[in-house]
Amino acid sequence: MLPEHARAHNRSLVLGHLFHATAASRADIARSTGLTRVTVSGLVAELIAEGLVEEQGLRIEGKVGKPATLVAMRTEAFQIVAVDLTSDTRILGGVLSIVGDVVVRREVPLDGQTGERAVDLLEALCRDLLTAADRPVLGIGIASPGVIDPDGVVVQAPNRGWYGVPLAALLTDRLDVPVHVGNDANTRALGEFTYGQAAGGGTIVVTVGEGVGAGLVVDGALVRGRHHAAGEIGHVTVVDDDSRDEMPHECACGRVGCLETVLSVPALRRRTQGLAPHDSDAALASVGRLLGIALAPVVSALDLAEVLLSGPPELLDGPLRESALTTLRARTMPVIGQGLDMRMGSLDEDGALAGAAVLVLSGQLGVT
Repeated sequence: MLPEHARAHNRSLVLGHLFHATAASRADIARSTGLTRVTVSGLVAELIAEGLVEEQGLRIEGKVGKPATLVAMRTEAFQIVAVDLTSDTRILGGVLSIVGDVVVRREVPLDGQTGERAVDLLEALCRDLLTAADRPVLGIGIASPGVIDPDGVVVQAPNRGWYGVPLAALLTDRLDVPVHVGNDANTRALGEFTYGQAAGGGTIVVTVGEGVGAGLVVDGALVRGRHHAAGEIGHVTVVDDDSRDEMPHECACGRVGCLETVLSVPALRRRTQGLAPHDSDAALASVGRLLGIALAPVVSALDLAEVLLSGPPELLDGPLRESALTTLRARTMPVIGQGLDMRMGSLDEDGALAGAAVLVLSGQLGVT
């Protein structure tokens, strides 16, 4: 590791400890990170000079010797602009505190705009949010559907008409603020891990909206895949001619029988519309079984500990979730399936915004 990379890594370790702790002494940080006290003291001095960290007085413990001086991250001193592009009808944005609280909220209708016009709408909303912020802005995080590479290039987002669009670099240049772009399902997984209740040892967050996607966090790290498309379970084929209760449906991707054709919110609403409660529950349970079939190989291959569902609870949190979990347990080894937890995500509709904020925390400060 080059010296400059080692220093950036050590800096992120210190900031990460302070982000998750209310306050700590330099000795506490050294013990937690494995860094030397000299290294920690130097980094803390730099962070104080940059205004990211402040001293908060002495720790009174009643012990003999010099009391330790506590330091803490100045979480109230900066803000983050976050944007959620997951909806087909609007762009949702917000100004967030570093700890994930939404301070300002804005939205603009998409009105069917795609391609460069959609980029212009996004830029205008970001400018509005930068003006609305009342603290220095660390950066802008954008949660977008589609395949996004680590540099914030939208490899493909068909619903937005974006193919090979260097969105992060483009907006960074136009707005003169660091911009970070990530896949919406991945960012929601990061949000659950950083601000929510995801354990991080092995979590898959399944997002159900206009489409279906998933984000994976294993051993505290986001799984991306060689094509930056890890988690694209919405286009796994689960319905075929041999399915007893299902007819194969054509997907927007051009294939037939994708999970998205039965599990997306529009598909679930069509399936349950006008049904009596008992019949509606049965229809949702049928889809839950297909979700369990799609997830079983993923859960087994990665030995995941939990599955979080993100979407309308009236559709997901009931027969669908219960059936999916039953199917998962029936199709995986007992050592994996019996202890598996499947529940709704802990973040509300602002989960994608929270995840977009984590893109900035990670990109600018090395914090997750």
